[in-house]
Amino acid sequence: MNMMAFECGDHMIVVDCGVMFPDAELLGVDIVIPDITYLRENQHRLRAILLTHGHEDHIGALAYVLDEVDAPVYGTPFTLALARPKLAEHGLEDVVELREVRPGRGKRRPARNAP
Repeated sequence: MNMMAFECGDHMIVVDCGVMFPDAELLGVDIVIPDITYLRENQHRLRAILLTHGHEDHIGALAYVLDEVDAPVYGTPFTLALARPKLAEHGLEDVVELREVRPGRGKRRPARNAP
């Protein structure tokens, strides 16, 4: 599963909320979602969820996670468009804050070797 928490001091950001697809050993299981016990226990430190891209193994567990914890979700317009129906399916489309980020926007630092 693709889900990682980065922590610094009293702050935590989660990158991706993916599902895993079961192998032959898990007959009858459609998807495997991550254990979010740590996120629930540290909800007060969770500042954001950042989605890197819209593949199911990176956004598939988003609604399950946001059903139990609260955080704004950042992603590109396309990635958030793929996530919206998943949130709607769980009745979360009006309660989750989605924030668009666009690649290449914002301040850029010059390269170290730049004149």
